[in-house]
Amino acid sequence: MDRKIVEIEEEELKTQNPNFWDEPKSAEALMKVIREKKAWINKYNDAKACFDDTEIMYEFYEQAEASEQELEEQFQLLETKIEDIEMLNMLGAESDNFGAILQINPGAGGTESQDWAEMLMRMYLRYGERHQFKVTIIDEQAGDGAGIKSVSIEFEGENAFGFLKAENGVHRLVRLSPFDSANRRHTSFASVYVYPVVDDNIEIEINPAHLSWDTFRSSGPGGQHVNKTESAVRLRHEPSGLVVECQETRSQIKNREKAIKMLKSQLYEIEVRRKQSEQQLIEDGKMKIEWGSQIRSYVMHPYKLVKDVRTSFETSNVQAVMDGDLDAFIKAYLMQFSSKSATK
Repeated sequence: MDRKIVEIEEEELKTQNPNFWDEPKSAEALMKVIREKKAWINKYNDAKACFDDTEIMYEFYEQAEASEQELEEQFQLLETKIEDIEMLNMLGAESDNFGAILQINPGAGGTESQDWAEMLMRMYLRYGERHQFKVTIIDEQAGDGAGIKSVSIEFEGENAFGFLKAENGVHRLVRLSPFDSANRRHTSFASVYVYPVVDDNIEIEINPAHLSWDTFRSSGPGGQHVNKTESAVRLRHEPSGLVVECQETRSQIKNREKAIKMLKSQLYEIEVRRKQSEQQLIEDGKMKIEWGSQIRSYVMHPYKLVKDVRTSFETSNVQAVMDGDLDAFIKAYLMQFSSKSATK
């Protein structure tokens, strides 16, 4: 840790050079490195201070000046601080520190699946709030009668993609349907796809001749004014076949800029996956939104259980999960992913 402190001090000296910002991209790249190293140091110092407090609390306990409950609470706090460092250590990929765009699409089943997709949207919005990410709904298509047909959400914050990449895949819901007059049990599916928001320092070349644009009127939340003009945009990239939609703002120009950024991010993710032999291309990795392909099941009837198929981690506190408490699932995924990567 002392070495990291020395490195930061040396790098921060460079930022004091009057010509430091003459090359903005390289300057921002260095600032990003400094921020990442400081995050390590801050978490380490936080954990060390908590460890010191725990030692003192234990001394108080031995002298009967602290209760067993107080000591247990302090141990649990220390455990949380250490887990924070472990989580950070699992995020070693170049793109882990990037922001993320998360897309949700319902499977077959009409209203049932569309409602499930909206429930997932709420879950991830709550997750973003818990972690103090800046969360923006870029594009939302309302469902027929209930739920949503699709949504794209951007998460801005430290390691947003590194954490949310654990959510890639099909999510399965089992519940008593509120849309069934006979109150029967139904199974619904929705897919979640997460990709990193490309860093401005990474060059992604796009030939304008390969792009085609459509405009349309915005739908979903935003007030009546968004529907008066064709401010929403749809971008097609012919070589890759990717289609991006954006209706984040009332400005068509800003929506075009955001769509280009989203396209670059997806192209970047495709290139990263192509270079990693242990991963499949995005199109090959997509699973059908149906039975047998899910990564996680959310059972609300006849019992309560959320279980991740990949890691076998599970909890009976379904409501907490639906309120955005996903950290345990994400940690279990990262631990498994990191251990597999280490053996290759």
